[in-house]
Amino acid sequence: MALDGFNDQTLSRRAMKAELLDAETELALAYAWRDHGDEQALHRLIQAYMRLAISMAAKFKRYGAPMNDLIQEAGLGLMKAADKFDPDRGVRFSTYAVWWIKASIQDYVMRNWSMVRTGSTSSQKALFFNMRRVQARLEREAQAAGQKLDGHQLRHMIATEIGVPLRDVEMMEGRLSGSDFSLNATQSVEDEGREWIDTLEDDSAQSAELVENAHDTECLRDWLVQAMAGLNERERFIVRERKLRDEPRTLESLGNELGLSKERVRQLEAAAFGKMRKALEAQSGEVAHFLA
Repeated sequence: MALDGFNDQTLSRRAMKAELLDAETELALAYAWRDHGDEQALHRLIQAYMRLAISMAAKFKRYGAPMNDLIQEAGLGLMKAADKFDPDRGVRFSTYAVWWIKASIQDYVMRNWSMVRTGSTSSQKALFFNMRRVQARLEREAQAAGQKLDGHQLRHMIATEIGVPLRDVEMMEGRLSGSDFSLNATQSVEDEGREWIDTLEDDSAQSAELVENAHDTECLRDWLVQAMAGLNERERFIVRERKLRDEPRTLESLGNELGLSKERVRQLEAAAFGKMRKALEAQSGEVAHFLA
């Protein structure tokens, strides 16, 4: 059944006019599709049970999704069921299709509930679609027994009832507490009201911090240049290759190039750092952390 261009009332009326299949006809259509790829048989099977898909879609209207979209998803689930149905198992197609229709609708509802992914595991689905119902029942039972449950007790009882971890209940409670809101919405009805995005903390560096960092970086660069000037050519080469390259060279590779042992290169490196440290301390009064 093509669903584009029809509203949910039109689809419902067309589905109600579809034929009712007895078990033998249903089985024959299923075999025709599975064994011979008979698309007409598939279309007839789906048409006959579209009323079931629409009936199940209506049960999810309370989640705020457009009815026509729910019917579309229910139809997709029905088609998946028809494609995967095995008539040899001795099960009625309607019984088999219920699971696929429900799963398709639930996936759609959870995908569109929030921009934040709600989850798709079986426990998360159970929470999403049963949490409010279980919570209301537990609250009624507690009230009838003259008890008053606090939030923690209630969440713990829900987790036990549905069989999921407590942390999942706490997470889902936040997901179900409200729908998404635009950060560009104003905080009040006044024209000059601030937008919610204006209340978010700016994690980027502030102007004063940027100026200070630039100044410190320039000072460190000047100190480093002056400290390097006090080294001989071989020491400067070792420091550049060991500390100023994106990929520092090993002592062994430098030793091979300079014709020295690895231990001798290490000694020269330590001596060069000692000279630079003294020069930097003399100029800045501080120990250069990058030489630590």
